[in-house]
Amino acid sequence: MSDGSMLWPVNFNSGDTQTDLGHEVFNTFRSNLMKKFECLYEGTAKQGNPTLLNDIYTELYITESESGEISNEHEVRQIETQSRRAATEDTPIKCSDIFRPLPGRDKPIRTVLIKGVAGIGKTVSVQKFILDWAEGKQNQDVQLIFPLPFRELNLMKDKTLSLSDLLHVFFPETKEMEISSDKYKVLFIFDGLDECRLPLQFKTNDTLRDANKKKSVDVLLTNLIAGNLLPSALIWITSRPAAADLVPSECVHRVTEVRGFNDPQKEEYFRKRIGDQSLADRIISHLKSSRSLFIMCHIPVFCWISAAVLEKMLSRAESGEIPKTLTQMYTHFLILQTNIKHEKDYEKNVTDEDMILRLGKLAFQQLVKGNLIFYEEDLRECGIDVTEASVYSGLCTQIFREELGLYQGKVFCFVHLSVQEHLAALYVHLFFIKNCSQTFSSLSSDLSIFLKYTLSDLHQRALNEMLQSKTGHLDLFLRFLLGLSVESHQILLQGLMIQRSSSSDTSEETAEYIKMKIRTIDSPEKSINLFHCLNELGDHSLMEEIQQYLKSGSINKAKLSSSQWSAVVFVLLTSEKKLDEFNMNKFVEANNETRKLKVFQKLLPVIKESRSVQLRYCGITDEGCAALTSALRSNPSHLRELDLSGNKLGNSVKLVFDVLQDPRCKLEKLWLKNCGITEEGCAALASALRSNPSHLRELDLIENKLQDMGVKLLCAGLKNPDCKLERLWLSYCGVTGEGCAALASALKSNPSHLRFLDLYENKLQKSEVKVLSDLKDDPHYKLERLYY
Repeated sequence: MSDGSMLWPVNFNSGDTQTDLGHEVFNTFRSNLMKKFECLYEGTAKQGNPTLLNDIYTELYITESESGEISNEHEVRQIETQSRRAATEDTPIKCSDIFRPLPGRDKPIRTVLIKGVAGIGKTVSVQKFILDWAEGKQNQDVQLIFPLPFRELNLMKDKTLSLSDLLHVFFPETKEMEISSDKYKVLFIFDGLDECRLPLQFKTNDTLRDANKKKSVDVLLTNLIAGNLLPSALIWITSRPAAADLVPSECVHRVTEVRGFNDPQKEEYFRKRIGDQSLADRIISHLKSSRSLFIMCHIPVFCWISAAVLEKMLSRAESGEIPKTLTQMYTHFLILQTNIKHEKDYEKNVTDEDMILRLGKLAFQQLVKGNLIFYEEDLRECGIDVTEASVYSGLCTQIFREELGLYQGKVFCFVHLSVQEHLAALYVHLFFIKNCSQTFSSLSSDLSIFLKYTLSDLHQRALNEMLQSKTGHLDLFLRFLLGLSVESHQILLQGLMIQRSSSSDTSEETAEYIKMKIRTIDSPEKSINLFHCLNELGDHSLMEEIQQYLKSGSINKAKLSSSQWSAVVFVLLTSEKKLDEFNMNKFVEANNETRKLKVFQKLLPVIKESRSVQLRYCGITDEGCAALTSALRSNPSHLRELDLSGNKLGNSVKLVFDVLQDPRCKLEKLWLKNCGITEEGCAALASALRSNPSHLRELDLIENKLQDMGVKLLCAGLKNPDCKLERLWLSYCGVTGEGCAALASALKSNPSHLRFLDLYENKLQKSEVKVLSDLKDDPHYKLERLYY
């Protein structure tokens, strides 16, 4: 595919730059990058059968994002949350256009931060960008691309050298180029900010402008990213969301987010990955039958894992159960990789069981520390021989991999955080089964949280640790730990190792403990993970009961317990149907305001994922309004309609208007009839209409104590030429001729949008309304209906 003698056209800015650079050096540089990035090694850096990236690459869903608040949810929970959100009006960005402003924006972009959870496709996006450039297909205004992964830069953290020296280490051919000035248009790609072990001291590092001056690697990077060093160079940084704020926001011109595969892209991936289209159809059909598995397919790495397992299991007569849960899928994947033949010239010194336990110990210890990237000393601490790990069957060559980067140091990682979590859970489970007559005191302090004697005790202690975690880092670990205890898994694992079977009563005892916790915990997010845990244990009783209520339409008459309402949340959020409308009357009888308020608090996770939210007369006051707006603020671009009529919001309505001011908010219809809104609320509403005026189309303010002053304040927002409001209700608002005149003035300032105006039952004389009714007949205005 690659040919170093080929030449592609390059757009040089000025002068005879191509001569300066030299045909041969330039082509060698491009050719080397193309050879490095033309293949996609799914699961392995060196071994196996590589796939040409262009043959399998599926465009990922990338959008612009706000730097915003960092989520503390586990990354898989973030994926499960995002899966409920349709691609509403977000503008997708092609990987090749990452430095191009969106239409209507002309501000140049120098530094791009692209964030996304582990395995979502950030590195593959970078790889595709570089390959397209090296093949002369895209971004030919860029003359040199320098990919510098943080996992390799970590190995040079103690070095002192110049930027030129650093590039010579990674790219020897650059010794003949003058990189020390802005002579060439250059792109630096720093992949894996979350893996960075450099301090990145942006505030305290010396300012550096000379690319030939020797400094620490940390100083070089911070000055390069901040624009002090080579200010015309483009910078592209990839990161998991939790580490995105390591780079100050003022250094970043665009934040984008990789959301992985949407549903059509998932199917496209499997059809490209699986040669037999009939088999691909069966795989897709099976994954769709398990909502939890299909949701996980947002992550490309999970698609690869699923394809590897299901291609083998569905293409032949299989006696075992086809995986329907995450734990089943990952355990089958582990068995599949264990069965990969060893290299012929390798005499194995450890058994499969020993290697799994050693890898599991590494996985668990590093999971506790929050590390995804490991070095030789980390392996040695767990009794793993580096040479052994680089050749040992599929366990190390596909699940756990060694990478030799541009720099000659070795780094190690699991192919995905979820693989690490599965092995960590397997390690804890197996160690307990093998040592159930002992305590865990003989192990490292990392396992001190599990100092109990029965498997049920182990599960309960792990579950309590998960509930106390603020970061959610044990959520998926717990799912795997519980799933591994199921009897069918015991049979499955016997092929890997000799083990004592766990008690058949354990799963039932653990399930009852989980149900008790669901009844008592306040966090809807935590209870959702507990329902995933029940699924892993094969207990669907709560969900099946709720599904019957939902199907029959009798749920608004049923007296549900706290745990049953939590089950409602889980069923709705994992349903294949999109949450287009949430209407409280479907869940509680219309006249029961007290009960509505209690149910409202339980169903907040569903409310924030709905496009239309109907919460009329739910007894929502200050505290409820704060909880609602906090939920909406986490997903402001999704909501289109909000009805809060009949709730005594008073001044707390300003919280709603704060959401309306968010530039991401695309709310079109807002009903606030009889909400106790006064002049102060109108001032906040006017501010929102000035800040983010272009989306709201309908506004109902009937039966609020606005008076003339409130209407005047509102008119300040209506005068904004970008305000697109079409329908406005102001009945029973105490408006007099003074307020009517203010409305007429606002319409004269911005005549092109308002079509419907309701001023029924206000203190207006016919002569005072004439100033508005005359506008109705004026062809310059759009006003079609006026009620008074």
